[in-house]
Amino acid sequence: MNSRVIGTDGAAVDFARVRQDFALPEQFPAAALAEAEQAVSDGARGARVDATDLPLVTIDPPGAKDLDQAVAINRRGDGYRLHYAIADLGAFVVPGGALDAEVRKRGQTIYLPDGNVPLHPTVLSEGIASLLPNQVSPAALWTIDLDAACEPVDARVERALVRSVAQFDYETVQAGFDHGNPHPSVAALPDLGRLRRALAIRRGAVELQLPEQEVEPDGAGWRLVLRPRTQVDAWNAEISLLTGMAAAKIMLDVRVGVLRTLPDPDASAVQWLRRSAKALGITWPKEKSTAKLLSELDPTQPAALALFMDATRLLRGAGYTVFDGAVPPLSTHAGVAASYAHVTAPLRRLVDRFGTEICLAVCAGKEIPAWVREALPSLPVLMESSDSLASKVDRACLDQVEAWVLHDQIGQEFDAVALRAEPATAEIFIANPPVLARCTGTSLPEGETIRVRLTEADEVRRKVAFERV
Repeated sequence: MNSRVIGTDGAAVDFARVRQDFALPEQFPAAALAEAEQAVSDGARGARVDATDLPLVTIDPPGAKDLDQAVAINRRGDGYRLHYAIADLGAFVVPGGALDAEVRKRGQTIYLPDGNVPLHPTVLSEGIASLLPNQVSPAALWTIDLDAACEPVDARVERALVRSVAQFDYETVQAGFDHGNPHPSVAALPDLGRLRRALAIRRGAVELQLPEQEVEPDGAGWRLVLRPRTQVDAWNAEISLLTGMAAAKIMLDVRVGVLRTLPDPDASAVQWLRRSAKALGITWPKEKSTAKLLSELDPTQPAALALFMDATRLLRGAGYTVFDGAVPPLSTHAGVAASYAHVTAPLRRLVDRFGTEICLAVCAGKEIPAWVREALPSLPVLMESSDSLASKVDRACLDQVEAWVLHDQIGQEFDAVALRAEPATAEIFIANPPVLARCTGTSLPEGETIRVRLTEADEVRRKVAFERV
């Protein structure tokens, strides 16, 4: 379900005005770019083990070039051994240099439909530092051993040279499982993923299965699509979460690090969600946890979509917590239901490089680098600022395409699901074209399908609005 849009004069349209409105940088400073090019010329710094014999594979969206992770899973007795290679930016970014200063300023890669604004110059992020297939690349190589229940019994990370043997996207890997011929390196992924997901639900981890709007190129224009979440998406996410939890444990053990944290929701928030479930006609036994209930809902059902939207209130307030010398009062993430750290996407996210350096030092029995400890206090502000910017840019791009798609349909009616209702307004979801928007009117029943009329589609203000028929 999608809708295609090109310019009103038939010409291609792009997102230049979004870039201008958010003052996104068009290029890297000359000194930062020179450092990156010198790093390419010099090659990776530091001693490494040779792990190029591991048959690692990458799983990313189609066409991705900034490949952060490569994976290989083996059976080990009645358990598993996970090899998870993470791009090693510490091999190329000189602490205190011009490139280091620029990536700290940027915080993360900003993705737009017509191209990204990368955290690192593409000679690194889409070249020598990326885990591209058949390329010998420096990596932080995690080795995590798990028992039969998929609980970790050992986790360590070391600097290595690796070589990915294949680059896959999610749909290709899913098709391999559906047809009974998965790549050997990920043949155990379903078992590991399901066991880890079962453990997550028992811990109380909250997963919201909300529809994912995406913008795709379509000839000279763009279209809105709903990207289906495959089982491979969920299983692959569990590997990243497992690694992040292993990293958090290492940092907490030495009382130095940076965690991704989220306070537990208070009792009143959960009680409010229970009232919402009752109003939506969803049975929620008292003994059933929030995580268990949400995991059992069918995301194609309107009432489930509405409850998922309501449950976002349980996941507000995420941040980064740094510590050096003592375990912080808040060291867990309520959504993960465990201590957790970002270490698996350093090409695209600044904080991961620092968490990785701490874990590498600890596992090697070395002192944590002084430049890492000195940087820790600045990371929460840098990351929260870039998180906010990335979220705003993403929403602006979606809003822009929604307005382009709907600009000639004012007055037309659509079926919509009311996701989060207030007395005279609601957030609605329309399946075709896939649009999330505000709707005004009375008696907007949350979790039910209603008929709405498009009243506004402003391409300049990037705003669409509906009213209940």
